Formats: sequence, C-alpha cells, structure tokens
Amino acid sequence: MNFMVSEFAMDKGNIIEEEDGDGEIQSFFNSAPPLRNNGNDINAKLECFNEMNINGGRRRRRRRIVCVTSGGTTVPLEQRCVRYIDNFSSGHRGATSTEYFIKAGYSVIFLYRRGTFQPFCCSLPDDPLLQCFQLTDDESHIKVQDSYSEAVKRAIADHHSAVKNGFLLKLPFTTIFEYLQMLRMIAISFNKHGPNAMFYLAAAVSDFYVPWQTMAEHKIESASGPLNMQLAQVPKMLPVLRQHWAPKAFLISFKLETDSKILLKKAAAALEKYKMDMVVANELSTRKEEVVVVTRTENIRVRRDMNLDVDDDVEHPLIQLLVQRHSTHINTNSDLC
Repeated sequence: MNFMVSEFAMDKGNIIEEEDGDGEIQSFFNSAPPLRNNGNDINAKLECFNEMNINGGRRRRRRRIVCVTSGGTTVPLEQRCVRYIDNFSSGHRGATSTEYFIKAGYSVIFLYRRGTFQPFCCSLPDDPLLQCFQLTDDESHIKVQDSYSEAVKRAIADHHSAVKNGFLLKLPFTTIFEYLQMLRMIAISFNKHGPNAMFYLAAAVSDFYVPWQTMAEHKIESASGPLNMQLAQVPKMLPVLRQHWAPKAFLISFKLETDSKILLKKAAAALEKYKMDMVVANELSTRKEEVVVVTRTENIRVRRDMNLDVDDDVEHPLIQLLVQRHSTHINTNSDLC
C-alpha cells in the first residue's frame, strides 16, 4: 500500500420533486426524454440487486455497496440524434476500480458509458473478439489463442462469479439525460443501505447541454451555413445527491485538470462546495501514476507502486485507502444504519 501524507419513485410527481429539492433540477428532469419503458426495467434490476445485498440469505452478511460511474456522457444536438458533443473518457479507471471494490468485499453497480472499458477486461487487447480468438484448422470451431488463454479464462470466470453471486450489476448510458436519470434512481434506492453505501463518481459528466425542448428534431442541415448554438449549463447534481438523494452515503467525486497549479485548489473548493467526503484530484498527464485524495483535514498522495508488477495501477492503493475511510464513515454513523 503506497499512501503519502426508500422507495423507487420515478414518476414525475410530488415524491421526486421533494427528493430533487431544486427548481432548476426539477426542470431538467421534467423536460428530459424518458428512459426506455420509463425506467421500469432498471427499477426492477435495482430493487432485486439491493434486496439481495441487504438480506443476502442466511449464509451471507450484509455487504457494503458502491455505485461506480464510468466513461463520458454525450450531449445530443438533435432529438433524432446524428451529431453530439462528447466528454471523452475511456472508462479504464472506473472499470479497474470496480474489480478492486469487488475484491474488497463490495457489491458494485457499474453505471458505464456504452463502448468503454469493462470490469475484468482491462488486461485484454483493444479488440478482444478478433485478437483473442481464432478458427481451428478445419474452420469448424473457434478457440482462444494460446497467448490469451489465461487472460480470457480469468476474465470470464471473474465476471461470471461476480454476476452470479449478485456482486455486480452493470447499467449502460450514453447521453447526459440517461446518466443523470439513472444516477438519481440508484441514489434514491441506496437510502436503504444508509452509510454502507458509497458513490465513486469517476464518470466525465457534461457541464453544458442543449435542453430537449429547444433541440432540433431532425438532422441539422449544413447547407444553412455556420451553426450558432447556445448551450445551457447542466444543473449541479452533487449538492442534491448529498442533501436529498443519498444523504447518508459516503461520497467521492473526481477533479481532473490539465494545470497542476490549480488542481488542488479546485479540488478543495469542490470538497467544500458540494459537501463531498473526499475528492480525488488527478492531473491529465500523470493520472495513471498518481492521484491526490483531498479531505477536510489532509491531502493524501497515492502512487502506483513501481516495485510491483508492471501491470499494477494506481487504482489498487486508491481503493484500499477509500475502503479504510469508508469503514471510519460507517463506524461514525452506525446509528444511521
């Protein structure tokens, strides 16, 4: 370890308005395009997953639970979307962190951008289907190439075990509208876990968007000449997450900057403004080697252990630190369970 010093209420009604606690946020959700099947399928999955991890059967103790958000959101420019603005993120940090959380005894809801890195697959090549498999000599069957056999076997076994035992639920998103609606659903469902719940908000979330009601329905025509478009600011959801959606949960947000001179100052400001428990500050060029965890009392530099395997990553010691601090949070707030 390398450290340095409720109910599911998705109707647009009174319950949700009380949970959101802010007119601008209510307006965002009221005008957002609804999730497929009004989110009923997601609700059912969340209810089953949460109950499994609260009750767990006679042979299982109640597990800690974490929502890991991963990847970037898109902002559609048309309702029948052809063009969009993208917040790029490979999702590697979220996927890798999910693996470490599961190893640490957590159950994970992995809220991820479609097409980004997946848990247990980060060690596989970029195109695993075509690079890891090959035809047999008579072309009658498909087999794993010898050079990837152990990695593929381990990935399949670990993923199957996590899903089968109820330790992993994966929910995909693409747009900012999908992401925030699903985050709200997860957060409200986490109320029943009290301080045993954690949010690890590693997704790259859009700061600006085109409101649905002002968006062009069809493809914007390029023949009309230059495009002038005014974007609205996405309402800040972290305060309502803290105050209304999941007030007892342990909250970790991320701050990414390209200028190291302002990084810690902005992370500390986010910690105070949004009442986070911790903010993980990472600078773009060094984010894979080290991060700084900002708390109210100290800044903790977490580095990838260069003495371990070359495949070791900064997420390993980072998750160890967060698990320790979450334990303190649970013990301090045990009367809220």
